[in-house]
Parts: sequence; C-alpha cells; structure tokens
Amino acid sequence: MIKLADRISRLQPSATLAMSQKSSELKAQGIDIINMSVGEPDFNTPNHIKEAAKRATDENYTRYSPVPGYPELRKAVVNKLKNENGLDYTMDQIIVSNGAKQSVCNTIMALVSNGDEVIIPAPYWVSYPQMVLMADGTPVFVEAKIEQDFKITPKQLEETITPKTKLLILCSPSNPTGAVYTQEEMEGLASVLRKHENVYVICDEIYEHLNYTNQKHASLALCEGMKDRCIIINGVSKAYAMTGWRIGYIAAPLEIAKACNKLQGQYTSGPCSVSQMASVEAYNASQDCIEEMRVAFERRKDLIVKLAKEVPGFEVNNPQGAFYLFPKCSSYFGKRYGDRVIANSTDFAMYLLEEGHVATVGGDAFGSPECFRMSYATSDENIIEALARIKAACAKLQ
Repeated sequence: MIKLADRISRLQPSATLAMSQKSSELKAQGIDIINMSVGEPDFNTPNHIKEAAKRATDENYTRYSPVPGYPELRKAVVNKLKNENGLDYTMDQIIVSNGAKQSVCNTIMALVSNGDEVIIPAPYWVSYPQMVLMADGTPVFVEAKIEQDFKITPKQLEETITPKTKLLILCSPSNPTGAVYTQEEMEGLASVLRKHENVYVICDEIYEHLNYTNQKHASLALCEGMKDRCIIINGVSKAYAMTGWRIGYIAAPLEIAKACNKLQGQYTSGPCSVSQMASVEAYNASQDCIEEMRVAFERRKDLIVKLAKEVPGFEVNNPQGAFYLFPKCSSYFGKRYGDRVIANSTDFAMYLLEEGHVATVGGDAFGSPECFRMSYATSDENIIEALARIKAACAKLQ
C-alpha cells in the first residue's frame, strides 16, 4: 500500500465538485437534471474579450509570461483598483495567478505557519479551511447565522482573536450565502483589527460586481490603517464570465507580493499567456457587459427568493450579492423517504438530486449544516422548474 503524505489525509474532497460529478452521472443515464450546484455564470464570455484572445495568438503571445503576469495586465489591474476602488497600488504589488483560487492559496501558503490560527467566518467557501490545513495552520470558525444575514459582528471577531491569530479570511459578496458587508460594517471589523496589528486579512472580492445593494462595493482595505494589512483577491471569472480562462490576482503589501511571486515561480510559473491578454481587454474595454449580467442575476435572485419562500419549512433571507441562495432546511431533518432518513443537509441535497432531479450542495461542506446552497446562475425557466421540483420533493417527506 502506498503511503501518501499526511497533508492528503487532512484534506476533504470538494463537495461542490462531488455533487457536480454525481449529477453528471445521472444526466449520462438520460435523467433531466437541473444543475444548481456549480458557482459559474451561465453567460458566454463577451465577444470583444474572445476577439482579444484571437489577436493575442496572432501576435504570438504564446510563450511563457513573467511569473507575476504580463506588465500590461498588472497595469490594467492597478488602474482598475485606482479608478473603481480608490486604492493605490504599484505594479510590483500585483501578482496574477491561475485563477483567484490559486491567489488565495498562494497568500495562505506565504503567510501561515505551523500552529498559526486563521479565522474563517462560517458559512465559508469550501476550500478556505482546506488550504489552511495544507499550510499546517489551524482554521478557527466564527458562526454567522441566517438571523444576522450570515455576517459576523465586531464582537464575535474580538472574542475569536488570540495571540496565535495570523489571518482573517473575509469574502464579500459571499460564497455561499450572497452576504454583502456594508462599508459601515467593514469599519466595525476594522475597529477591532486595528487593536491587533499582527493580524492580516484576505479580502476575497471575486464577486465584487455582483452587488444588488445600490451601494458602492465595500472593501476593508479602504478603512483607516488597513490597506497595508489586506491582501485583495479578485479576478475576471465571475464579472466577465471567464471561469475557464483561469485568471485571478492579488493586490498586496510588497513583501507579501514578493513571497507569492517566489512561491508561484516554483510550482506553476506565470498563468496562461492568451488568457492574460484577453483579461487586459476585459479590464480596459467598455464595462457595459458587467452591468448586463449583474441586472440579469439580480432579477434571478428576486425570482428564486420569492419561490424558495413558498416552500414549506424553508427559512430564506434576501442575499445582496453573488449568485447563491442559502436557505435553512433543518425542519426536514429526521423526516423519512422509504427506508431512509434525512439526517443532515448533505442527505437533503442528495434527496433533492435523486427525487427532484435538482443538483444543490449541502451546507455541511460550507460549515453551516442546517442550510444548503443553490446557485441561480442559470435561466429563469430553470429556476422556476427547479423550485417546483424541490417543493414537490419536500412534500413527499414524512
């Protein structure tokens, strides 16, 4: 028997990818599955961005790029941060990676050592604690319930920080809940963090443009004294429907940026050259495509919230960003179908897949076992049909 590294045994497989695989297997059997498990825009990449990729190949952007990314892209990111967010960075503070997921992992690996604690608000994106474990760190969870719109309070943060705390991971707009922190709420968290100058913050802002609050995107880096302790994570995947292009970035204090560059140079080098040039076009050209998609997502959000509230036993809040709904479904725990019992949200999600033919993800994987996640990055018709199926499936539970 092969003895694998200890870090492999510490990790859990991705629940979102596992559910996606299970639904694909049922589809292959000819079953009509509505997939609401994957966090991916259903729009195509805008044509002007695809045309830029074609030009890039014609212009022979087909060789290795610099490890931190092409200067053209890092300059475009600097300009975006200045013009959209009011934040000043230099190009050497920007590191472009193979998706925002690598950007998060780079940062954790650069900052976290054995025994360091990393505060992760729950519900959380499935990969955050796994990445901390890879870095030999200790994930410390802070529960944010549906009653508080899935957002932690300054008091909760203060009570969780210890001398071992190295990092806080804050995702707004949030995956899996769609929660959006206001600038006032960010200021509240900053008032706590200013007392603990050795704590850094990963600000995962990948869903920045999917915001339905009618307020400007709030960033912790804008709070007094916080920019030099924040590592902003962002990229093109969600805003421009470019998930498969795999381009993310960090904007960070120079020492952290250099550390991430050093790491990346050893295990992936620079990201895809053609994708980078497409991303330059995404940032530098008209941003109208972002608003078109945002408006569509907001309409779908209003639709799925309305329909989910009509399912008996669900507790539903009104998310203000991203493209996820995270209803509380614990009223169905203990109910039976055939000789099986719904013990938790993973069982519930599997029941919805097998009985209702709708793929969702149980909240256990996100640190919130009483809820489950639905992505509304799909058509209005699919949302209407999926919620009808879910309602019918729930009615069969006894």
